[in-house]
Amino acid sequence: MKPESIGRILGVGLRVAGRMASQRLAGGARTSGAAPAKAARAGQSGQAGQAVARANGNTAKSVVRGVGGFLRPFRRLGAILWLEVTGAFFLIFVVVSASFMWKNRASYTHGPGHREFVASAAMMAVFLYLGASSFWRARKR
Repeated sequence: MKPESIGRILGVGLRVAGRMASQRLAGGARTSGAAPAKAARAGQSGQAGQAVARANGNTAKSVVRGVGGFLRPFRRLGAILWLEVTGAFFLIFVVVSASFMWKNRASYTHGPGHREFVASAAMMAVFLYLGASSFWRARKR
């Protein structure tokens, strides 16, 4: 993602959050004062409660959307970082299995360490594939 678009996303997210906070504060001051008392006196407290609940629901949806927009670049970055860390972890097993292969290299065809050699070769191939594909997937993102 370009730095300009990250800054734009952060700026929009902060503006939306500020606007929602100011509306919430203004709405809280209005509803906590005379409006509920008048609605209660008029017998319309149910309608006023529904309106407040609807406004709170809309505010909650707006907050979730704003936070989701703010966290979108970080979610992508987190996914890439997770794939790279996983790939590095798999490549550690490649190094370990390569050392076992080296230790049993003398009996790769027939000998006392033939099974260990084949098992370490298979393990190295599997983890090499997993590590390389993890880095490949991180690169594609």
